Amino acid sequence: MMQNFNQFRLIVGLYTFWVKMASMEQPSPLKRREASASRKDDKLIITPLGAGNEVGRSCVYLSYKGKTVLFDCGIHLAYSGMAALPYFDEIDPSTIDVVLISHFHLDHAASLPYFLEKTTFKGRVFMTYATKAIYKLLLTDYVKVSKVSVEDMLFDEQDINASMDKIEVIDFHQTVEVEGIRFWCYTAGHVLGAAMFMVDIAGIRVLYTGDYSREEDRHLRAAEIPQFSPDVCIIESTYGVQHHQPRHIREKRFTDVIHSTISQGGRVLIPAFALGRAQELLLILDEYWANHPDLQNIPIYYASPLAKRCLSVYETYTLSMNDRIRNAKSNPFIFKYISPLKSIENFKDVGPSVVMASPGGLQSGLSRQLFDKWCSDKKNACVIPGYVVEGTLAKTIINEPKEVTLMNGLTAPLNMQVHYISFSAHADCFQTTAFLEELRPPNIILVHGEANEMGRLKQKLMTQFADRNTNILTPKNCQSVEMYFNSQKMAKAIGRPAEKTPEVGESISGLLVKKGFSYQIMASDDLHVFSQLCTANVRQRITIPFASGFIVIKHRLSQIYESVESSVDEESGVPTLRVHDRVTVKQDTDKHISLHWSSDPISDMVSDSIVALILNINREVPKVVVESEDVKTEEENGKKVEKVIHALLVSLFGDVKPGENGKLVITVDGNVAQLDKQSGDVESEHEGLKEKVKAAIRRIQSAVKPIPLSAT
Repeated sequence: MMQNFNQFRLIVGLYTFWVKMASMEQPSPLKRREASASRKDDKLIITPLGAGNEVGRSCVYLSYKGKTVLFDCGIHLAYSGMAALPYFDEIDPSTIDVVLISHFHLDHAASLPYFLEKTTFKGRVFMTYATKAIYKLLLTDYVKVSKVSVEDMLFDEQDINASMDKIEVIDFHQTVEVEGIRFWCYTAGHVLGAAMFMVDIAGIRVLYTGDYSREEDRHLRAAEIPQFSPDVCIIESTYGVQHHQPRHIREKRFTDVIHSTISQGGRVLIPAFALGRAQELLLILDEYWANHPDLQNIPIYYASPLAKRCLSVYETYTLSMNDRIRNAKSNPFIFKYISPLKSIENFKDVGPSVVMASPGGLQSGLSRQLFDKWCSDKKNACVIPGYVVEGTLAKTIINEPKEVTLMNGLTAPLNMQVHYISFSAHADCFQTTAFLEELRPPNIILVHGEANEMGRLKQKLMTQFADRNTNILTPKNCQSVEMYFNSQKMAKAIGRPAEKTPEVGESISGLLVKKGFSYQIMASDDLHVFSQLCTANVRQRITIPFASGFIVIKHRLSQIYESVESSVDEESGVPTLRVHDRVTVKQDTDKHISLHWSSDPISDMVSDSIVALILNINREVPKVVVESEDVKTEEENGKKVEKVIHALLVSLFGDVKPGENGKLVITVDGNVAQLDKQSGDVESEHEGLKEKVKAAIRRIQSAVKPIPLSAT
């Protein structure tokens, strides 16, 4: 009855656009609207889930046009367990399309195993090659040295290994597109593999700097300046309005403190993260020892469980460093005067020495064990070489308290000298203002900074950019920033539609092809040339029982449609009707008609309306009964109805044969159903077939049952 009616229809929509001459050019820059804009799709939302008015657990949520991005997944080093996580409960992880990790430091990457393995996140994760290599080493070490209960452990080594399989790598300047989100990254300085990510969603660009440094050091290049301005810049504000001392002055202070402490017979503790600034400081120490033969009998230890593996990673990625390292005749990370130290049990503390140990915050591990051992001796010194987070012991001792609490709970006098000499590879105020001066973004969001420092930097930037109407924001954790952009949809004509520039007001026709947030108009014949798609035509055919005259259909169709043309089919010689040059109606036999058309949205609609009209005509045919021949007429009508039912069942199921007790046996793919023609009951062991036959017989009986004429 309805052949191919239930097929899946492949429809390529045909659209007509009014295109002005300007539409053949590149789209104009998108402009920010006032917050009263009504279109919800034009709202961009940025929410810090961590690092909002604080340093630690960096995690920034971005949402625009139904696309969501998460920048970084860190922990707060001053807390443990769930308290150290970003505020993941503020979002639905299953809606995040992409996670972008800027670098391997714990406050930027250490909650990633938790997010990937213990939430509903199903998206994709990207970081640079060097970051992925170091990520696993650093987090494995973090799990081993963390002094927390099993209940407070956020993840274990198995979770880290599982997360590695989900992490994808991206190279600097490589463009990747995921679900309409385009992004690429620039060198950020700071540490090996650190990246600044530029994200483009529907033409709106957001730059996330992560931790960055515009100063080239002994092994890393300075952060790059993107070649164009983003619409929004999310930038760190770690040092606020502070200025770093010139590098040569900091290096001299650093080596002078170490030299004088050793000369007095003391020990020097340098708490530092296993990877990052530690390698820079080791390069300085190894060079200083080489230039001072009198110190070469004093041992320097790199005390970290990761010591050997850390250095091997740096040896592997020398080509990612600056020209000084790449052009060196020998590998500078093969140190001559520095030895690894696995544990305090392997350390012979018998005289002056220099020990660099992790972690940098002195929360636990080797650095804390050595601090507890040496803190009461005034001959010793502790050099804090970088930024320290609020709530850590390293932050506490910078203020030189008289006493400290040891890991065993006892108190001890703090007699050792504490020196804060920052080699932190974070941008200072001068670098930040110069960076933003070159980029000139209309919207600046400050993150990764203590509230006071961030506030002072905001005031300075507001003064600097006062004449440019720059929007500068400092959202707290879970405080959303909303911006509105007027995203005018522009379609680029390519192929044949672009061969001739249209006149103003002229219309062009073609297929609208959308990929992500870009639109192109092309001819249907060009579809396979400019895309991986191709056009296809689906030919539809429906056969319907119809015993009335063909002229009745023509009359009814002419009342509804303006264009109904009569003709005779050349091949079969049967009369046909052509409705709006889309649907052909043929009289196949004196009891059946058929509809033929090429599937598209309009033709499908026309065919559906014709089917409804024909079925309605069938219902209106009166039931004729001659009084003198009541019994004979009823029997004949019954037989006719049975034949129609049988024919329709055959057209639907194919194999329909008479069975016992007047039942019909229907066989489909080896499954059998028995239909009682009188009652309509169906018996079958196959439930699916049974329900299909029941539904079919109900519809058929309803269609063939005549409507009696009302008495007049």
